[in-house]
Amino acid sequence: MAPIIKAPIRRDRIRIINGGFGWIDHRLVRDRYLDRCPPAALALYLFLVTVGDADGVSYWGGAAICERLNLGKAELKHARNILTEADLVAYEKPIYQILSLPKHPVQS
Repeated sequence: MAPIIKAPIRRDRIRIINGGFGWIDHRLVRDRYLDRCPPAALALYLFLVTVGDADGVSYWGGAAICERLNLGKAELKHARNILTEADLVAYEKPIYQILSLPKHPVQS
C-alpha cells in the first residue's frame, strides 16, 4: 500500500486567518470529549470557540445563540450544562468562557 501524501486538495482555498482566530485542542478527540457530547453541545462549543476573544470569553445572549444554532432555550441550557459539567466551558450569565482542557478528562 502506497503512503498517503498529505496535501491540500484545493490550493485556491487554503485557510488564511483574517482578524480573529479560534483553535480547537486536539485533545478533544484524543481524550474522547467529543464522544460524550451530543450534537447541540458540540455546536455550542464550536460557536463559542469561534466567537470568543483571545481569552476564550464571549457574551452572546441566549436568544442570539439559539437563533444562530437553531436551538430552543431548553436545548441551549442542556448543551451548556453538558459543557460545564465536562469542564470545557464556564458560564456566568451573560459571560461564557472556553476553558483550557483539564489535565485529565472529567468522567461523565
